[in-house]
Amino acid sequence: MKRAALLVSMIGLAACQAPGPISIPGITRAPQSAEEALEAYYRGLPDELYPVAPEGLPLPSSDTVLTRILVGSCLNEEKGDNQALRSVAAMPADLFMMIGDNVYGDTDGEAYRTGDADLTELRESFADLAARPDFQAVRKAHPMMVAWDDHDYGLNDGGKHFAFRRESERIHERFWGLANKDVGAWPGTYYARTFGPEGQRTQIIMLDTRYFRSDLTDTDAPGAAGKERYMPSSDPNQDMLGNDQWTWLENELQKPADLRLIVSSVQVIPNVHGWEAWSLLPEERARLYGLINETGANGVVFVSGDRHTAFLYRADDLLSYPAYELTASSFNKSYRDTTDEMDAAQIGAGYPKENFGSLDINWTEGTVTLAIHASDGSTVEEATDKFR
Repeated sequence: MKRAALLVSMIGLAACQAPGPISIPGITRAPQSAEEALEAYYRGLPDELYPVAPEGLPLPSSDTVLTRILVGSCLNEEKGDNQALRSVAAMPADLFMMIGDNVYGDTDGEAYRTGDADLTELRESFADLAARPDFQAVRKAHPMMVAWDDHDYGLNDGGKHFAFRRESERIHERFWGLANKDVGAWPGTYYARTFGPEGQRTQIIMLDTRYFRSDLTDTDAPGAAGKERYMPSSDPNQDMLGNDQWTWLENELQKPADLRLIVSSVQVIPNVHGWEAWSLLPEERARLYGLINETGANGVVFVSGDRHTAFLYRADDLLSYPAYELTASSFNKSYRDTTDEMDAAQIGAGYPKENFGSLDINWTEGTVTLAIHASDGSTVEEATDKFR
């Protein structure tokens, strides 16, 4: 690990010099960035440094009709056995989506500050997750799809300027068995899967809101309601998804589907708070809504995590049909028992205790019921959307 820290120092010095050869094995020209220079080092790391999730169930076949999907986020892998995870394992479902902060691999000392290019803490966190009996039970119970957020990305509130993001991506994709899938062939962790025949077709789009995202705009009133940490930006050059992911998303939205779940690690619809969310990049969020409308993508429901509180939302003026969002957070990172947060689009009170979410699809009626569940599996709040 000391070698990695030394390498980072070498790269920092090299980046300040005029173009010319530097003595880093495997690089034949001057690196254009610290990321590029680190690639040679990362390519030489042994496979045993990459933790792997316990063997899980394969995804449903492409013709499988989905009727229940479970979702959750924010799991501190160092805490004890978790009732919410146990409830997920015990509840019948066709699929489970773990959608960010699946570990907290940046809390002991962020690699960005300490120069730990090996991302030691992140690797250890994933190894700890793999060893948890409650997580192993979930892996045995349900096929899984995953997204990442900042704490399993490796940098709190991090975006595209995280110098070690390429290695973070490797750790993520190797752990979840994605390295040899389509998502492993491009930068970022976004991917999509479709299940069911025509008329009963569910498309799940897993966005990457970390790898390409611009820096956010710091608040001018820290702690103030609606401006707690950040505030919306008027900069038209700020980005959430990056050009390649935007193009990919446009193509995905043009594919046939009856119900589409757009999974974003951070919230999409609400405007009331100043924490990370699409509302901080208003032009990017308008672009998302516009793309859904322009492609004629029907049946879109947003799914998010991150907030350490579960919420349901409905907005009637964003798409050509009512837009719903389910925020499921968190498994075991609850900070309070009640919340008074209330967005204009919010359905009922938020639920800040340990929780997870579900989406129940009734193909006969053409509806999906979004629900928030307490850690014991009981239903706290629900809303039904007619997606046909």
